[in-house]
Amino acid sequence: MSAEQNAASRGLGRLLSRVAPIEPKEVPAVVIAFCLFFCVFAGYFSVRPVRETIATVLGKDRVKDLFLITWIASLAIIPIYGYLVGKFRRSVFLPFIYGGIAVALAIVGLVLKADEGNVASGTFFYVFISVLNLFIVSVFWSFLLELFTQPQSKRLFGVIAAGGTVGALAGPFFTDFAVSSIGNSGVLFFGAFMFALTLFFQRALLKIWGSHPPSDSTSTATTAAADAGGGKVRGDRPIGGNPFAGFVKVLTSPYLLGIALFVVFISTVNTFLYFEQLRLVEEAIADTGERTRLFARLDWIVQSLTVLCQIFLTGRIASKLGLTTLLIIVPIFMIGGFLSLAATGTLTVLLVVFVARRVGEYAFVRPAREMLFGRVDNETKYKAKNVIDVPVYRGADALSAQVSSWIQSAGSSPAHVALVGAGVAFAWLINGWMLGRKADSADTRDANAAAALAARGQGH
Repeated sequence: MSAEQNAASRGLGRLLSRVAPIEPKEVPAVVIAFCLFFCVFAGYFSVRPVRETIATVLGKDRVKDLFLITWIASLAIIPIYGYLVGKFRRSVFLPFIYGGIAVALAIVGLVLKADEGNVASGTFFYVFISVLNLFIVSVFWSFLLELFTQPQSKRLFGVIAAGGTVGALAGPFFTDFAVSSIGNSGVLFFGAFMFALTLFFQRALLKIWGSHPPSDSTSTATTAAADAGGGKVRGDRPIGGNPFAGFVKVLTSPYLLGIALFVVFISTVNTFLYFEQLRLVEEAIADTGERTRLFARLDWIVQSLTVLCQIFLTGRIASKLGLTTLLIIVPIFMIGGFLSLAATGTLTVLLVVFVARRVGEYAFVRPAREMLFGRVDNETKYKAKNVIDVPVYRGADALSAQVSSWIQSAGSSPAHVALVGAGVAFAWLINGWMLGRKADSADTRDANAAAALAARGQGH
């Protein structure tokens, strides 16, 4: 690296350290991970509106059945992914996944260009995208959990997550302005291009992962303990194991079951709020165009607030106050939010709760969920984590939707539904507090061990 490049890197490091707790030597990995997540989300969110258009072509009855098919597909993809993880090196299967998505989007784009009403391709695309949105995010964070140590993840994951948020803004922005000239097939080609672009950043991260050890000042004891226990083993080799090991690990680990329950609570709260949103918006706004404008405005507000929180708040809260704080912020607010809805039942209150819930989930809860996997072994990071992120989440979606429908069909008022939501949020709070306390206690032990190790080194 030239003197000019070194100076530029140091300058960028100083700039980033002013807005986020990033050390200069971490800048390359953070910037590349930010760009990778940007491409992933820009690619996904650019094609998601096409899914909704295809849904109108397929019809609501067929789409209703696709919810069940999506859950089944999310179950089927886990052993396939588990086989790839077990048999191939990360430098092979990670680019293969992103490249495969790019190829699939391009093929569907070609089919839709010839026949936009093709039912088979439309059905495949709807299910494919519905599973993809959870799967690609889980795969991304699985690798970052290997690239960064637990202390680093607390400081850096919020900034990296902001890359996805910016992509979530850029993707639909492109589709909004380009679809009239390039059509739905052109949007899919753009999505394929963005996923193809991820290959460049993924290879760059793999190179960093293979050539540089963790650089956090408190990582020595953590890394040594993980290596000794089969945790953070650095090296590009197949993980091995049974393709179904993820299911077994989740079912036999109280810790993983606790994280799975956390995801179930997230899905349940989100579903209850979603159906209340549909009811109140339908009652308050008659014009469908105005409804669309409202939802679009909410998306912009949510993503804009999220990226600010991710850059300026998430890392600092995790480092100074611990994971417990990140995990319980949203459940606490949701208890108050549902109680407010039960008392007022107004659209204004709903919109405030809706925005705060989404911002809090994207900026605080999601990064904190990923940090919970920081101390598990690699097989758990790649296999069990995807079981929780995909089929457990989609299964909870389907179940909570049925429960919400049953409560309403039983004659309960919206206020009663909101009170049930507050109860679920309280259980979510307890669950998050227990998970956070366990993770923070482990971090404290690691920090003490690192301090003791450093003191012994100074004694010599």
